Amino acid sequence: MKGDNSRRGVRETKKTAILPWELIIEILLMLPVKSLVRFKCVCKSWLCFLSDPQFAISHFQRLTASTNRLLFIAPPAPKIRSIDFNASLHDDSASSSLSPNFLPLTTYHNVQIMGSCRGFILLNCCQSLWVWNPSTGVHRKLSSTPIDSNLMQAMFFTFLYGFGYDPSTDDYLVVKVSYNPIPRHNATTRVEFFSLRTNVWRDIEATHLSYMNSSESIKEGSLLNGAIHWLAFSCDVSMNVVVVFDLTERSFSEIFFSVEILDCDFDFCDLGVLGDSLSISFVEWNHSVEIWVMKEYRVQSSWTKTIVVSAENIPSGMYFFPICYTKGDDIFGTDGSTGLAKYNDNGELQEHRSYCNGSYGSQVAVYTESLLPFPM
Repeated sequence: MKGDNSRRGVRETKKTAILPWELIIEILLMLPVKSLVRFKCVCKSWLCFLSDPQFAISHFQRLTASTNRLLFIAPPAPKIRSIDFNASLHDDSASSSLSPNFLPLTTYHNVQIMGSCRGFILLNCCQSLWVWNPSTGVHRKLSSTPIDSNLMQAMFFTFLYGFGYDPSTDDYLVVKVSYNPIPRHNATTRVEFFSLRTNVWRDIEATHLSYMNSSESIKEGSLLNGAIHWLAFSCDVSMNVVVVFDLTERSFSEIFFSVEILDCDFDFCDLGVLGDSLSISFVEWNHSVEIWVMKEYRVQSSWTKTIVVSAENIPSGMYFFPICYTKGDDIFGTDGSTGLAKYNDNGELQEHRSYCNGSYGSQVAVYTESLLPFPM
């Protein structure tokens, strides 16, 4: 009997032993978003704590550098994938399917990714804009802009979209730039931005702006240093420039290319961000790719050709557009169709995988897994 009582006492001691709440918080802050979403079902107190915006902010700040993934949409198959681009492209466990159930399944092939910021993705689907957190599933449909709603503005064509965060107001902004190409050499530019905090579209006085699309496709902006960057043709200087929209100041400026870049063919190029630098990639007539990086931000002379991916290293009939660096310093990007590829810093192909047949262009964006909610 005495032995039984001793064993019962040990069991009771084990049952009542709990970790200090401060230590539990530290453990939770180191866990991935996927686990934390599941843990919300543990009990009401955990649901309340893990839904606290302050915990979401602390978790985001702690793990930002280690939780980047790729959102990949490859039509015509209606599938959206989240991919760990630091893993092997042939590792199926590093990829998971996503179901944005707020969109009709039949519209997936019309989805365009217009931007990514702090775990949120801006989607354009059938002329409707949505902001979506693929990690938690929270989403919001944006109201139509004044230009979209006003038939008198029918001559304006939207050609630039942007999405970013203004830390001064703790607000996310969706930026939309449209132009009237008549007369062609003096285009009128209209700029609108949507505040997720106020849920309102506003106009920006842009009578001094005169930009046109440098290609036929709508361009999404590249987020860097608190500003959105686009490639556009400036009617004022009659050349392609980088248009910069400061998210805090709500102001526009320009970054100019070096003379060497201006000699390149802008008909088939892509502006982006590699690491912490602005970059632009040009596809040559033989499918080889030149990648230029701005080593010092806003210093025109710092544009440097860093890598040339020769045509012999690109799968037949494909192109290569870089997206980001992996942790192993490989360059990760799309093949211009429905596949993904990795190259080393010598431009040599490391991996390539096609996700479906056909010549449809894929939609991609790097995003950070987060629990962040919409601003109230």
